[in-house]
Amino acid sequence: MSGIIKAKDQKPIIVNGVSDHVHVFVGLKPVSNVSDLVRDIKNNSSNFINDKKWLPKKFNWQDGYGVFSYGHSQIERVYNYILNQEKHHKKKTFREEYIEFLKKFEIEYDERFLFEWIE
Repeated sequence: MSGIIKAKDQKPIIVNGVSDHVHVFVGLKPVSNVSDLVRDIKNNSSNFINDKKWLPKKFNWQDGYGVFSYGHSQIERVYNYILNQEKHHKKKTFREEYIEFLKKFEIEYDERFLFEWIE
C-alpha cells in the first residue's frame, strides 16, 4: 500500500492493520483528492492480493472508508497508535474504535450504514 501511495505522489507515513481493517496514515498534498487516493489504494491492493492468490477466494474491500485529519504536531502519536494495532485491538474491537473516532470528530452517523462488522 505504501508503494501505491508513493506512486500517486503522496507521502506514506505508516500503513498497518489487523485481520479486519487497515490504517493508512498519509501526508496528503493539499491539491489531492482523498477519495481518489482511497479508491486507488483499495483497487490496486485488492488486485495485488488476488494476483498473488494469497486467499482461497477473491478478495475485495468493503465499500466505504473513514478519513480523519490530524495536525503535524500529532504525527508521532498517530504513528505510534497505528504501529501498535495488534496490542490495541486486544482491548478494543474495530467497531468500538471506529465509533469512538466518529464521536471524537463529531461526525453524525447511522449505524445501519456503517461497515459489515466481523466479530
